[in-house]
This record gives sequence, C-alpha cells and structure tokens, in this order.
Amino acid sequence: MSGHSKWATIKRKKGANDAIRGAMTTKISREITIAVKMGGADPTGNMRLKLALSKAKANNVTKDNINRAIQKGLGASDTSNYEEITYEGYGPGGAAILLDILTDNRNRTAANIRHIFSKHGGNLGENGCVAWLFHKKAVFTVDKDTFDDEDALMEIAMDAGAEDFSSDDDAFEITADPDDFNAIENALADKGIDTASAEITQVPDTTVTLNDKDAEKMQKLLDALDEDDDVQNVYGNYEF
Repeated sequence: MSGHSKWATIKRKKGANDAIRGAMTTKISREITIAVKMGGADPTGNMRLKLALSKAKANNVTKDNINRAIQKGLGASDTSNYEEITYEGYGPGGAAILLDILTDNRNRTAANIRHIFSKHGGNLGENGCVAWLFHKKAVFTVDKDTFDDEDALMEIAMDAGAEDFSSDDDAFEITADPDDFNAIENALADKGIDTASAEITQVPDTTVTLNDKDAEKMQKLLDALDEDDDVQNVYGNYEF
C-alpha cells in the first residue's frame, strides 16, 4: 500500500473505526461547503466541488449530508473564518508527509498536528521541506469488480491523455496531468466505466519502503491524522 494510492486509502477507510468515518464525513462536508462558497453549486463549472462530490461518493457520504453542506455553502454563514494551510513533515522511517489543512484556528491546529506527529514517531517540518518531492496529478481508480478489461481500459485512458497506468489485486489506477482530468473522466463515462475515485492529488516522485515496525507506527499516525477534523488530505511517499 502506498501513500499516494487513493484506492489504498479508500480500502483503509472502509475498514476504519467509527471515529475516523465520522471525521471523514465532517471533512468532506466542509470541503463541499467551501467549494460551493467559492465557485457555486454547479459541479460542471466548479472543479473543486466536482472533486469533493467524487470523494463523498467514494466514502459513502449520505445525500442528506451532501445537501446540507451545499446549502451551508450557498448561505456561507459559517465558513468565512476558515483558511487553507499546507503542513509538511516526516513520519516513521523518514517518510515524507504533506497535509492539506482547513482551519478556523491556526494556533490550535498547529499544536494538534505537532502533537500527533511527535506522539507517533514523526516530526512537523518547515514549509518546503518535503513539498518538492510531490507533484499534482489527476488520479482515477477503477474497481476490477466493475470493469476488468485491462487492455481496453489502458487504451481508453492513454488515448484521452493519461501519463501512467497501473494495477493491483483490486483496482486499476490511471495517472494524468490535472489539465487532462475532464478528458479522461469524459472518456471513461462515454464507455460506461465507473470510477471508485477520481481526484487531483499529490503524487511523490520517489517512495520509502517501511519495515514492519515503522509501518505499524505510520498506520497509527495516519489514523490519528484522519481523526483530526482540520486535516482535509494526507499525502505521503511511504510504501507498506
């Protein structure tokens, strides 16, 4: 399992405890609200909202929660104090960790994140310490239970502009430049191919393979970050 694999993240979250599931719903709902506030409620012209709705689908967020988040964004009454921050640090085994933060209290969040890193064998770093290891990419995953023709999927993806294609036991992963997100999404939709997830994420140039002890520590670090409501996204260059 790699830190940049959204499919691996989804599988982990499906088996996560109630606290993590609840926190994930809160984070996604907040992201939907901010996206609507910034770009309106039509996902066709609002890429951020489109991605947030895709994440909501992948994590089984209910329609009621989605609709409430959209209405909050349209009202924009409780989102004016939120700011977006990127935190960087190192996890167990020296793995690089990059965090997207959405918070209404910078000091509280900084203290919480620093404590989480320290408690689980990592440390929070300075701005720029690991960001250079990552590049923004469009990443799509297709569940093999819904579509299992690897050659056909690869051809469709590459014709639409994909840069890379890979697979594991459960899913195929398509990687592309963010500018080609819509082209690939439309190409898959035209063929009736459902995606398990479709996102613009941070993909590392290189990875660090963790031994069993560090992998266990990393899992606990990831779970703790998942439970923090201010942490929207976690990216890493680790391999389990």
